[in-house]
Amino acid sequence: MSELVRFGVSLEKTLLDRFDVLIRAKQYTNRSEALRDLIRKELVQQEWQSGSDVVGTITLIYDHHKRDVLIRVMDMQHDFQEAIISTQHIHLDHHNCLEIVAARGKAEEVQRLADALRSIKAVRHVTLSMSSTGREIE
Repeated sequence: MSELVRFGVSLEKTLLDRFDVLIRAKQYTNRSEALRDLIRKELVQQEWQSGSDVVGTITLIYDHHKRDVLIRVMDMQHDFQEAIISTQHIHLDHHNCLEIVAARGKAEEVQRLADALRSIKAVRHVTLSMSSTGREIE
């Protein structure tokens, strides 16, 4: 871990009060940890915007009884096999399945994978959670 540096920040009282409410709601132990987390979040977003190597999870929900949905999801995963690290399939109920796809690669490729899965007609919901390989943040 690198050396800690202490510095001062000036904020309007109302903004600080709202930040403190956020800190309590998210159960941070102190303002410093909350501020570090906000900075890391911005750094990850910058990695995604700059086209760096990134990681992400794509979560999709679909009705496996819908015609050809399993084949289309599987075909899409094979089309993006270089970006996919792993998948997990969960049966939510008799009809609905949850698929979690861990992906790694250039930001635009991971985004294209999420968009391709989202474009499958019988897929009901898709989210992309963007993260970092960790190389650029501490």
